Amino acid sequence: MNRTHSSAHSDAPRDEGHRQILDTLQEHGWSEQDNFLPHDLTLALAQECAGLAASGALALARVSQGAARALQPEIRGDRIRWLDAGQSAACDQYLAIMETLRTALNRRFFLGLEEYESHFAFYAPGDSYRQHRDQFRHDDSRIVSVVVYLNADWLPHHGGELRLHPEGSSMRDILPVGSRIAVFLSADMLHEVLPATRDRLSLTGWFKRRT
Repeated sequence: MNRTHSSAHSDAPRDEGHRQILDTLQEHGWSEQDNFLPHDLTLALAQECAGLAASGALALARVSQGAARALQPEIRGDRIRWLDAGQSAACDQYLAIMETLRTALNRRFFLGLEEYESHFAFYAPGDSYRQHRDQFRHDDSRIVSVVVYLNADWLPHHGGELRLHPEGSSMRDILPVGSRIAVFLSADMLHEVLPATRDRLSLTGWFKRRT
């Protein structure tokens, strides 16, 4: 009995966090929340991302898809590595947390989200990503976009904002503060990544429907 009570109590903060994300996503088409990940998990993921970057294991990201897929560093400057189950204990813990968010999104919005894909994204100082939407023209499987930041002690003068351009309202800048999550609708939200003055680390992902 005590074990059940303890589990329910430990789930309560995450349930409340999900409710806040879902409420603001429904109202605005985007959501921002601090302290989404535990501090130790954020630190472990940041160390993994930085280690991959230092070892040359990250690849320069491409734009578009299919025959049009190409390297265009003047448009997109981040280096990435996709996450796989079993890659590390930290990645598995992160993917388990995102699975609970997938379930919450489906329960509220009946989106039919069946999978989540994600990659580390490393922006060196000065790198950026020009305005774009995440859903491809001929592939509508990406439904909800997610960015989780891994940067310790990030200050406003470091830059690196995620700039959202919601239709019909003013733009919104989100600083890449460690453990902060940004969620938005992949098809609708025009957005960009502004250059930073220091390395900028994140996990970027998409909840998808199968097509």
